[in-house]
Amino acid sequence: MELQLQLQLQTVSAVSKTFGISTRMLRYYEQIGLIESQRKEDYSYRVYDETAVRRLRQIILLRKLRIPVKQIKDILQNQEIATAIEVFQKNISELNEEISALSTIRNILSGFVKSLEEKTNIKVEFDLLSDESVSSVSNVIASLSLPKNYIKEENSMSELNDLDTANEKLNKLTDRDVRIVYLPPATVASSHYIGDEPEYHAAAIMAKFVLASNLIEIKPDMRQYGFNHPNPGMREDGKHGYEFWLTVPDDMEVPEPLTKKKFEGGLYAAHMIPMGAFEEWEWLSDWAKNNEKYEPVWTTPEVMGGCLEEHLNYKNQVCKAVDGCYDMAQLDLLTPIKEKAKE
Repeated sequence: MELQLQLQLQTVSAVSKTFGISTRMLRYYEQIGLIESQRKEDYSYRVYDETAVRRLRQIILLRKLRIPVKQIKDILQNQEIATAIEVFQKNISELNEEISALSTIRNILSGFVKSLEEKTNIKVEFDLLSDESVSSVSNVIASLSLPKNYIKEENSMSELNDLDTANEKLNKLTDRDVRIVYLPPATVASSHYIGDEPEYHAAAIMAKFVLASNLIEIKPDMRQYGFNHPNPGMREDGKHGYEFWLTVPDDMEVPEPLTKKKFEGGLYAAHMIPMGAFEEWEWLSDWAKNNEKYEPVWTTPEVMGGCLEEHLNYKNQVCKAVDGCYDMAQLDLLTPIKEKAKE
């Protein structure tokens, strides 16, 4: 019986590899109450039972169907089927609106192509606004909203291969999804923790310092960054760490266990996500590797290659700490870049 129980339990790292999602994403799902792990007696690692693994399979499928995490939580924590129907119908309605708008855009672009192809051999100044084909659809164009970050497409739940293919096409960032920002050099207070839920513990140490020092009043323009240190899988004991940086005045003393450091700043590619959408790190990485103008300048893997996560509206999170504040949190994913040398 004991052997059977052990076979049913899976470690966090094993589940991460099986499902191809980060251990941090798993911890986030735990923090918001979507799944639960347990610690087996005389066993140093957290594990998931079959119920948690089955729940995770459902979460992954719903995320691939572009269902927001908050709505997934509503579905899985409410036993009434009517809740799931309501969520799905709302998302179908949004999809239909986007499909209709995209169909309109496609038809207009096709009209442009047809009109321009007729003038291929005629030397005229390119001016779409003077084209008769534009005037006939100008009102339609004006009514179109600006595109969202990602186009959504209908997919059958039973056609998982098609769903994966669709996600591969959709899960890409374009230049309009990424901002190029310069982070100025700064003095920072550093909070570092290695062990279970390092983000939580490092953040708690930092929040205590912020409130005790009245830093919000002293430095109202403070910024907060964070990064894995070390990354998961870098230590033999399976533990990983997280380090928070908070910008402070140059002459400010920081109490232990905090340490004072210098952040050199630099050029970064920035992409904003809602808390929990950590899979978009891979999207930003792909953008940096394939961009025509910029290239990544990653450093040691132990500290996320020099990448950062800036916690936006940190002041509100620390001071108000209201229900739902964590779910509404937003992060800037920041990867260091430089301009490519001109050939």
